[in-house]
Amino acid sequence: MATAGDSRGELQKELVCSICLDYFDDPVILKCGHNFCRMCILMHWEENGGDDVGYQCPECRMVFAKMSFTKNYLVKNLVDKLSDFDYLKTCRPSAPAKPVKMDGKCERHHEELKLYCHTDRKPICVVCRESRAHRHHDVAPVPEVVEDMKSELKLRLIKLNWQKSMCVRVKSTDEQAKTDVKWIYDPRGGLDAESQTSISQQLKKQALKEKIEEDVGALVQFLLDEKDDLLERLEAEAEATIGLIDANLKRVESETAKVDKAITEIQNQLSDSANFESISNSYLSPCHVNLSVQASNSPPDFSEFTGPFQLIMWKKMMHVLHTMPQNLTLDLDTAHPSLAISDFDTKVEEGRVRSQEPDMPQRFTRFFGVLATAQYSSGQHYWEVDVRDKGVWYLGVTTEYSNRKGFVNLSPSAGYWSLCLQDRLYANEEDSRVPVADYWNSPRVGVFLDYDRGHVTFFDAVTMKRIYNFVTYFDEPVSPFFSPGKNDPGSRLQICHFY
Repeated sequence: MATAGDSRGELQKELVCSICLDYFDDPVILKCGHNFCRMCILMHWEENGGDDVGYQCPECRMVFAKMSFTKNYLVKNLVDKLSDFDYLKTCRPSAPAKPVKMDGKCERHHEELKLYCHTDRKPICVVCRESRAHRHHDVAPVPEVVEDMKSELKLRLIKLNWQKSMCVRVKSTDEQAKTDVKWIYDPRGGLDAESQTSISQQLKKQALKEKIEEDVGALVQFLLDEKDDLLERLEAEAEATIGLIDANLKRVESETAKVDKAITEIQNQLSDSANFESISNSYLSPCHVNLSVQASNSPPDFSEFTGPFQLIMWKKMMHVLHTMPQNLTLDLDTAHPSLAISDFDTKVEEGRVRSQEPDMPQRFTRFFGVLATAQYSSGQHYWEVDVRDKGVWYLGVTTEYSNRKGFVNLSPSAGYWSLCLQDRLYANEEDSRVPVADYWNSPRVGVFLDYDRGHVTFFDAVTMKRIYNFVTYFDEPVSPFFSPGKNDPGSRLQICHFY
């Protein structure tokens, strides 16, 4: 049968931080369920963790992608309520307090200042303690007060050291980023010893700069070539028309010369000096009249150059783009039974009647979701979704083996990277929804997937302004997923097709 002492010992163990071996101060709980002092776990992660290796729980060694914990109010309240008991003052055998001698004596009673009045925040003597002025005040021996003050100062020192390490880390990161940015725009400049340590990062950014110049340059060159080709064809059409007119003018000039000659001959026969024979020959010869002479009537055909140039060039530009808009279709085998799919499997909305489709492993059963038939395991991909007049929607990508049964956790650790619109626009991050915008009024959302680099980026597809970017690592194929929300019949999502 457990005794009171055993119960007290068990309680002590439950309230002790495994890092500092003292009772919890500002306790927090990790996702694995273990508790620590807030500053203890932060200091531990600062010394032993990092974004590249993750952050481990000191007890179970579970690794987290980032520093993440929740304040444990239950443990904090328990420590606060039991802190008045002597056996909760400290769990470690305390060294005997060294005698602390105060300088000077009580000015009123000339006794040694052995006590400290917390109420008035000053040392007092034993006579003062019994006086009317301090009789009801919070008073403690000076050695105990000194130990309490030292403990508080140690905690402050831990916090300040952690804050200092964070400042040093931020300063180092910003200075390196500043050096990298300068190097990108002045790669010919000399590198000092510190810069040389990050040459790989600089080269990576320089390569990114070169890729931007190459990709944008290819589009610019394409447009310049198209412009030159259009202007050349326009000039050729004009020159062809002028050629036809010039040829007709030559024929007209030839006919004019023949007519002038005939007119001159007749005028000569009408003179008084003409004899009968010449007049008779002129009369009997046929009259040269060519009624086929007429204007060329060949205006240039510029109709080819009056069309929608921007649209034509955009369509022709498709072969230049590394990432073309995808014409996705919805996978009916994954759709929730209450969703209606239409318009050649591009439109999804909440149906009025629940379908009797068989429950397949890949089908959503509670979340109103549906996947696209496309599945990606490499490369870059982009698609757009029409969300006009929608008050609720969910868009993103999910892994091949993510959960689709019952409650669906739309977090990266569960295999979902998504945005959602409800009262405002949110990104569904690991621990909570992150507000992205207070309102949404664009009719289209663009989703860009860079599988190899682990990026899922969302855009306002009208302005192409980036809304949010997830950075992750994919270890299995992913598919686009869509949800028109629940209890919103009549409104729909539709995948945009471009060609």
